[in-house]
Amino acid sequence: MFKPQPAFKASISVFRRGLSDFYNLSTKDINGKSFPFKDLKGKTVLIVNVASKCGFTKQYDGLENLYNRFKDKNFTILGFPCNQFGKQEPGSPKEIQDFVSKSYGVTFPIMTKINVNGSDTNPIYEYLKNNKSGALGIKTIKWNFEKFLVNKEGKVVQRYSSLTEPNEIVDDIENIID
Repeated sequence: MFKPQPAFKASISVFRRGLSDFYNLSTKDINGKSFPFKDLKGKTVLIVNVASKCGFTKQYDGLENLYNRFKDKNFTILGFPCNQFGKQEPGSPKEIQDFVSKSYGVTFPIMTKINVNGSDTNPIYEYLKNNKSGALGIKTIKWNFEKFLVNKEGKVVQRYSSLTEPNEIVDDIENIID
């Protein structure tokens, strides 16, 4: 069984002390290759926790449309598979990559499977949640396909619920991309 990338307690303590920023984060892509966030400097980034067997999975189409529309304007999307909500992302890295490629034609980067809530929350999501709460100030990720918009300076500027379709955030992207 595939296990999510663990959160490192030392990294989390750095976030709690406020000594880290977006560009100090790193992860691995779906193939296990290192993905340092310093490589995202100067880009607008949309980060999404994704799942292959969810009612919101169809949002992959809209995310791919956003990616294709803005990728030449220093924009990217990072998809983070997560199996914490209804066990809707049970696949191995290869199964996940094959599914998103074949079913939705996804070309934006898919990262390693992670946890977004709980004691083993990935440091990236710890950072995102600490920098942009959800509705009513709640930090917990409520379901698959929540989205965080990060500007080209690395600041988390917006958080969207799973109910927000990708095409509904075009204006927000356009407002910060230039």
